[in-house]
Amino acid sequence: MRFDGVGRRYGLRGPWVLREVALALPAGALVRITGTNGTGKSTLLRLIAGIDAPTEGRITGRPRRTAYVPERFPAALPLTARGYLVHLGRVQGLGREEAAAAAGEWLERFGAGAFAGTPLAELSKGTSQKVAVAQALLAGPDLLVLDEAWTGLDTGARRELDRAVRERVAAGGTVVFVDHDPRRLAGEAGTAFTVEAGRVRPGPRWEAGVRPRVRIVVSGGAGLPDGLPGSPAYEPVYETAYEAGPGHGSETGPDGAMAVTVDAAHSDGLLRALLEASWHIHELRTEGARV
Repeated sequence: MRFDGVGRRYGLRGPWVLREVALALPAGALVRITGTNGTGKSTLLRLIAGIDAPTEGRITGRPRRTAYVPERFPAALPLTARGYLVHLGRVQGLGREEAAAAAGEWLERFGAGAFAGTPLAELSKGTSQKVAVAQALLAGPDLLVLDEAWTGLDTGARRELDRAVRERVAAGGTVVFVDHDPRRLAGEAGTAFTVEAGRVRPGPRWEAGVRPRVRIVVSGGAGLPDGLPGSPAYEPVYETAYEAGPGHGSETGPDGAMAVTVDAAHSDGLLRALLEASWHIHELRTEGARV
């Protein structure tokens, strides 16, 4: 699958979300997409999945059987979980019995078998997400696109989705994913791309000796968060730059604002923690640092 000079904007005069995208997605590959919030990752995934059409450029070679798990699942549909999956299976080319069997199998695998007869509107957020993931796996897609699909799943379901991704790749499919947890399928992706300022480039940059970092300028918060959510491998980011090491830490500007820097892989967690602590975000910028 190839992107040649692809750009995307919403509306005739809207700002460009992505521009001049040129990339190739190999068959039978696990592909990770990285980038900070608001850079266009979800738009890129929608283009890959065929949900959106490019405003300019060409996309060629998309597999016939493509499945997509959006960041937000439209759960308020007048169907039960099983009924929805059987319907989607039929749309994807399965016979009714085959679709029903696949629906039951995937609901069981994700620990949601007991909710097969429950209307979608009555499902919890976590169970709705299991249904969203199951619908994408029903027909064994050649291209599977996952936009933060692990979010909202319990530990067992996250592990099951990891296994399902590996199965798809082993069967010759391509899986493209975004996930806020840098440990997700760590070291398994054969290809990676980073979205930055509306451009897509090969990544991650630290493979070439450059580690991308994110600088966030904030002010007005009532104290800094106690710590970052997620991996205990996070380095400290709230000490002064001198204590934490050059390029990794925080420094107070003359106007009282604070600039906090962190590895790009951890930027989503840092940004979320700052917003939850009522800090006002003045600037969000990706930088490169030699390592």
